Amino acid sequence: MDLEHWLGRATRAIQDWADTFGPYRPHPSLMVDDDRFASVFAGFTERLKDNYPFFHPHYAGQMLKPPHPAAVVGYLTAMLINPNNHALDGGPATAAMEREVVAQLATMFGYETHLGHLTTSGTIANLEALFVARELHPGRGVAHSAEAHYTHGRMCHVLGMTSHPVRTDSQGRMDLDALEDVLRTGQVGTVVLTTGTTGLGAVDPVHEALPLARRYGVRIHVDAAYGGFFTLLAGTGGSEALPPEPWRAVAQADSVVVDPHKHGLQPYGCGAVLFRDPEVGRFYLHDSPYTYFTSSELHLGEISLECSRAGASAAALWLTFQLLPPTPDGLGQVLAAGRRAALRWADLINASDALELYQPPQLDIVTYFPTVEPATLTAIDAVSARILADGMNSAEPVYLSTLKAGHEAFTARHPKITADTDGARILRSVLMKPESEHHVEHLHKRVEQLAHAD
Repeated sequence: MDLEHWLGRATRAIQDWADTFGPYRPHPSLMVDDDRFASVFAGFTERLKDNYPFFHPHYAGQMLKPPHPAAVVGYLTAMLINPNNHALDGGPATAAMEREVVAQLATMFGYETHLGHLTTSGTIANLEALFVARELHPGRGVAHSAEAHYTHGRMCHVLGMTSHPVRTDSQGRMDLDALEDVLRTGQVGTVVLTTGTTGLGAVDPVHEALPLARRYGVRIHVDAAYGGFFTLLAGTGGSEALPPEPWRAVAQADSVVVDPHKHGLQPYGCGAVLFRDPEVGRFYLHDSPYTYFTSSELHLGEISLECSRAGASAAALWLTFQLLPPTPDGLGQVLAAGRRAALRWADLINASDALELYQPPQLDIVTYFPTVEPATLTAIDAVSARILADGMNSAEPVYLSTLKAGHEAFTARHPKITADTDGARILRSVLMKPESEHHVEHLHKRVEQLAHAD
């Protein structure tokens, strides 16, 4: 796509629409001449250079990448109108788009019925899911993996609920024996399962946890904020295929959260929350006499804790899904490339004398650490930190991230490592850009060179 061309078409399309309403005189208080703007814009773009190159395949640090050009064009085009998807009169066109994309997401997860909407983030989406959980099981808490995103503990605090972290197994997944110990107490009303932890990319065994939770009369919420779109690779062919069982089981979960601003190719912030039972909408009931007046249809604000939300987010996702739908043959091909890159890098690390795999990648996150002598956590921590810094500051930069691994988790995976401290930083690479598939050998070579430079 020629982004410059389509951005120009976007402004012309909206101007053509605006012209149908007749001329009016712009107010002088809003006028800025081009010379003045040029000076400020030059400073603005200069300041934006203080960023890491998220777009480049040599950036394999955090969960960051540019949105798809179609999402950029969709967002900007709608933003020129500036619809608000809280009420139908604030954004009738983009509200319809939101319903359509949410239905596509529900289909992707296998929901036959659903109630849901977009949010500004996965944090807010998870807050809404836990809010409904609280209303359904007042006085009971939430169990979640110790490796789950910290938002669950934080949102439990906001909602006045007790948070019950559950230990994980040797692959970073929720330990179901430990979960049952917690469920036996009768203090838990909802279990949060994570399909793609943000640290390791671990996938909790949803298919095994569901019958356990049902036996105790407990709800299941799936936090698929990071990994949700990987359901498109469940049971497919090729090396990138994922075991279908946990992903198929999401269809039986009570709620699920996914972030299109991660693997859905969208700009921040675009999250989504979906409930399998539309009846939970009763917990959102409220009145807004100055808002809901143009239609008797359901307004998105009536099923959301948030009020104002950018209709441009829905427009961007809608336009993207028209071109790359959330299907195995559409968006699934984008995720498949990152998954293959992660598997390829894992193979290269296993064959390396300078690096060692922390654990096999379950999605597209690779975790590894330098081979050091003596083989202690202190030494691993120091060399990992050096590789991170040297990689960013070298003449041929490579951008990684680190993850703090506790001594028990580390030695469970690597018993030959001497645990002389409480934990160590390991190296972590997120290969969420499909271009990583073509650059993974270069990334590996550079990290090996940095490891040998000590």
